[in-house]
Amino acid sequence: MADLHPARRAPPVGATGPSAPWPAWTASAPAVLALLAVWLLLTAWVRPLLLPDEGRYGEVARQMWLGDGLVPLLNGVPFFHKPPLTYWVNMLGMALFGPTPFTVRLGPALGAWLMGAALWLTLRRQQGSQVAGISLLVLATSPFFFIGGQYANHDMLVAGTISAAVLCLYRALDGGAPALRWWPANSPALRWLIAGWAFCGLAILSKGLIGIVLPAIVIGPWLLAQGRWRDMLRLLHPLGMLACLAVALPWMLAMQQRYPDFFDYFIVEQHFRRYASTGFNNVQPGWFLWGVLPLLTLPWSPWLLASVRRLWAGGHSAPLRRWHGLLVWWALVVVLFFSMPASKLVGYIMPALAPFCALLALPFLDPASRARRWLRPMVVLAALLSLGLVAALAWVAPKSGQDVGRELRMRVTPADLVVLVDQSFNDVVFEARLSQVPLVASHWDDPDVRRRDSWRKELADTVRFDAARVAAVLYPIDSLPALVCRGKRIWLVEGRDDAPRAATVPGAVRVMQGRNVQLWRAEPQPCPAGR
Repeated sequence: MADLHPARRAPPVGATGPSAPWPAWTASAPAVLALLAVWLLLTAWVRPLLLPDEGRYGEVARQMWLGDGLVPLLNGVPFFHKPPLTYWVNMLGMALFGPTPFTVRLGPALGAWLMGAALWLTLRRQQGSQVAGISLLVLATSPFFFIGGQYANHDMLVAGTISAAVLCLYRALDGGAPALRWWPANSPALRWLIAGWAFCGLAILSKGLIGIVLPAIVIGPWLLAQGRWRDMLRLLHPLGMLACLAVALPWMLAMQQRYPDFFDYFIVEQHFRRYASTGFNNVQPGWFLWGVLPLLTLPWSPWLLASVRRLWAGGHSAPLRRWHGLLVWWALVVVLFFSMPASKLVGYIMPALAPFCALLALPFLDPASRARRWLRPMVVLAALLSLGLVAALAWVAPKSGQDVGRELRMRVTPADLVVLVDQSFNDVVFEARLSQVPLVASHWDDPDVRRRDSWRKELADTVRFDAARVAAVLYPIDSLPALVCRGKRIWLVEGRDDAPRAATVPGAVRVMQGRNVQLWRAEPQPCPAGR
């Protein structure tokens, strides 16, 4: 096992050589991991919530925070499209700092931090702090990683927990720990195996069964390709599987007990039917994700060819060849897996970021190579590009209703009625910090609502869990004028470019016309008898 740890035979950190000395502090885990956290959170507050994902998932977390903390809620009704781990992280942030765009990005920031920390710790132990530091720099400054680490949906947290799971399992089987045995339970390798399974459980709580499927199809075939059948069996250690179940199962059992249709909807509908269906949004050709990964890792991705040449040249020790084989297979199988269904979203392939960026770092690892002299300018360029993209998103703020949400927060009272007109406007509700559940007015009698994957279908599907509350929230848009009969002041939120349905409400006046959203107010009026 000696050749597994070239760092032990390398010159001490800071020794002189063909390139500038590597700073000594980069070998310190507290320093490196704290800087990674600062980098990820540095700009997490500067832009409004983006639609649809950030507004939707931010509002689900806020309503859970106001509720019992167990049932995901959207517009006051159960919302089981995704499991709760991201919401729980964001709820903790809200408890500390209040509901803000920053706090709803703590979940993805934690996922990105886990991914970077797991990769750096693995490489530091295996090949030394220079290799670990360079690989982390490539990962941390890749725009896909940086933006994903502050984009409030579930993709980065599941990517981070999956990456940690794969690297813990690798450490148990091939990472220099004593040979894995089923007993005794206190062996170092077994502890890493249990940790890997526990991270699989967290990944399931992040985004569902993909949290165990991806680590399995990464580690399993990699072992089989080496003829390591016994290690395949050792992966199925009962303590490991028990750790996974102990993490992931309690919440699911609690939801199934409370909502009998939970299993069919959350497991069957949102996993198997969704993976096989062609009726969901974002249908893309098979090559789409293969082009997305190098595009979103610019300016590092053009070095991929140099990485391939370095791998092809060989000359590495057997453990290092196995490590490189794992990285290549890991990146390929993630993109291949998500390229098979018709529906493809960019965030799906985030679990491929850690191995892909570790491979992109290979040309820069040799202090004597010509690529090494490009390392510093490449880091600066990539960091500026990442920061520039955040600044551009903050400036453009596509579809954002933040300005109207903040105006509504100052005007609305708990006794008022808020109506969202033919759009979800979750970011407006979040920014307004509404304590009441808004009505959502749309064409709910349209048969296409249940056929097409959309925000309307997401809300209509919740009738399976709380039909009475759904009936009270989903309001027919043609009945908007009748709202003034309810004896409450009405606030109507409507898209700026939409047909003016709010104007059909008797006495409605426009209070504010924001960049993308407008706000109307209507006072209660007497209505004819029987209306």
